[in-house]
Amino acid sequence: MSNSNNILLNLSLAFILSILSFSAIGQTFSQDGDNPKRNSPYSRLALGDLAPQNYVSSLGMGGLGASFNDPYQVNLVNPASIGFLKATSFEIGGFSRFANLESPNNDALNTYAGNFSYISIGFPMKNQVNIELDRRPPLVDWRMNFSLTPFSDVGYDIESRTAVPESDSDSLRTQFTGRGGTYKIGWTNAVEYKDLSVGLDIGYFFGNIINERTANFDNLNNAFITSLIDETSLSGFVFKFGALYNYKFGHVEGEPTKKLSLGAYISNNANINTNSGQFYRRFSSVFSSLDPNSLDTIRNDQDVSGEVNLPGEVGIGLIYEKINKFRVGIDYSASQWSNYSINGQSAGLNNIQRIAFGGEFIPDHNSYNRYWTRVRYKAGFYYSTDPRSDEFNEQLTETGVTIGMTLPVILPRGQKSWFNFAVTGGKFGTDGSLNETFIRANIGFTLNDNLWFYKRKFN
Repeated sequence: MSNSNNILLNLSLAFILSILSFSAIGQTFSQDGDNPKRNSPYSRLALGDLAPQNYVSSLGMGGLGASFNDPYQVNLVNPASIGFLKATSFEIGGFSRFANLESPNNDALNTYAGNFSYISIGFPMKNQVNIELDRRPPLVDWRMNFSLTPFSDVGYDIESRTAVPESDSDSLRTQFTGRGGTYKIGWTNAVEYKDLSVGLDIGYFFGNIINERTANFDNLNNAFITSLIDETSLSGFVFKFGALYNYKFGHVEGEPTKKLSLGAYISNNANINTNSGQFYRRFSSVFSSLDPNSLDTIRNDQDVSGEVNLPGEVGIGLIYEKINKFRVGIDYSASQWSNYSINGQSAGLNNIQRIAFGGEFIPDHNSYNRYWTRVRYKAGFYYSTDPRSDEFNEQLTETGVTIGMTLPVILPRGQKSWFNFAVTGGKFGTDGSLNETFIRANIGFTLNDNLWFYKRKFN
């Protein structure tokens, strides 16, 4: 094994350990352990900031997902894409994020965050080596995948001050804090017939979100502090169906040299069960546990059942590929978040759409002595609207530019795995209100193996 591959393998193993520690935490907090390290004020609305559903291998290409498929890497944006897997693929990913949050009056705040992005394992139900040895390819190939992916993230810490009438020095200080998020455990199945794959993803959606407001007067002695805590747990099932067709052409010696991939997917409008609690109280600024008058519970409602209507999504994409040389594509998706409701009441959100362009280039995938010519170089661009609006009822938008690399790692027995890296730079928000300029670094590791379900034969 070359020195380059040894270094990459060691980095990959270290990365896996770091991601496992992230996933054990589950949410990134500041050093005091109470307030979220990432301060995203808009995440207090609806389910919070929506997390990217792409894996790192496609994030570097602007987040192409509807038609992206690879024989050695998973893409669950379109569940049909795993129908073209040729080997068992274990994937794990994480991210770090730096952002500058700026208000219209030029107040600025820098925030840092990091967490795990996904963990996944996909595999063919029949080993490809046995298929080649039997020389009897099945009429239909079946693949399966299990995954855990964040869906949304809540993290904010905002302070608001309001002047008290007839007072020159006092003001009402209100602190808004929130934390938590939602996740999806997915079980995906796809079948391939010739060059057509159809797939179904059954996801268990769950999460916990805590929003807290604390209000007190700055200079009034013995004034009561009001604390309002709302906590919501969510659980339910979501479904996504997809189809993907690879049209192969430009055959040389019986092998195709070019490919056109067309993919589409749709997910359902899901009714997600909620279990909510409200704990509202007032307590003295000189609170003492020995003084019963220093604490007043206003409301304590627990285990209140409800329902959230989560909108579905549709997407379509097209990729042109010169096999083992380059590929370019375009993606479009849309979702009717105006249908999002809580216990039958509309949340006043907007419909969203996303468009992305991207591609990758491989200088020489067969090179034996020039490692960097085997690397896959990626770039892309995307524009998306957000379900939420600012205080002037202007819909939030996000624009980003992406670059990335997929670095091959040769393991024992000639198995090829991948170290994926992608960087996104962009802007989120509106010009007339809060806006955020950010850089997000994504890293992922893909470990491939073709010995699962391998039947050894003896003469």
